[in-house]
Amino acid sequence: MEYIKLKERKDILKLGFQDENGEIIKDENNREIYIEFDLGDIELPLKYNRCVNQIEQARKNLKTQFIIIDKKQDHKGKQLLSSNEVEKVKATKQFYKDMEVAMDLFLGQGGTRKFLNGKNPYWEMWDDIDEILKPHYNKLKLTINDMTDRIKNKYKVTESDVLTNE
Repeated sequence: MEYIKLKERKDILKLGFQDENGEIIKDENNREIYIEFDLGDIELPLKYNRCVNQIEQARKNLKTQFIIIDKKQDHKGKQLLSSNEVEKVKATKQFYKDMEVAMDLFLGQGGTRKFLNGKNPYWEMWDDIDEILKPHYNKLKLTINDMTDRIKNKYKVTESDVLTNE
C-alpha cells in the first residue's frame, strides 16, 4: 500500500488553558489542554454568530419556563424543594445543556468542558468565556469584512498565460 503524507495545517490558532494560579492545565496523560480554531474556516464567523444566537434563545427559553412554572400551583415536595423548585432545577439543567451545545459550535466539540475545567456550568459562563476570548478575536477575524476578505482570498483567480476572449 502506498501512503499520502498530509501537510501540517498552517492556519490553526491554539489556545491553552491556565488555572487561577497560572499553572498550565494538563489532562490525565500530562498533555496540555487547549482549544483550536481553524483560521482558514470561512464559516468561523457564522459559527460564532449561531453560538451567540442559540445562547440568547436558550436564555429566553429558560425565562419562559420559569414564568410557566411560577404560574403553576406549587406543592410541598418529598425532599427539601417544592415541586416548582424541582421543575426550575430541571429547566436550568436543560438550559446548561443547550448552552454547552451552542458554545461547542464555536469552541469545538468539548470546548466548553475544557473551559469549565471540571467545574459545573453556571449562568454567566458564556459571558466569562466571551470575555476571556476577546483579546483573540482579532486573530479569529469574526467580522463580516473579515469573512468577505477570507472568501475572496480563498477563491480569487490568479492571472495566468491562459488565452481569454478579450
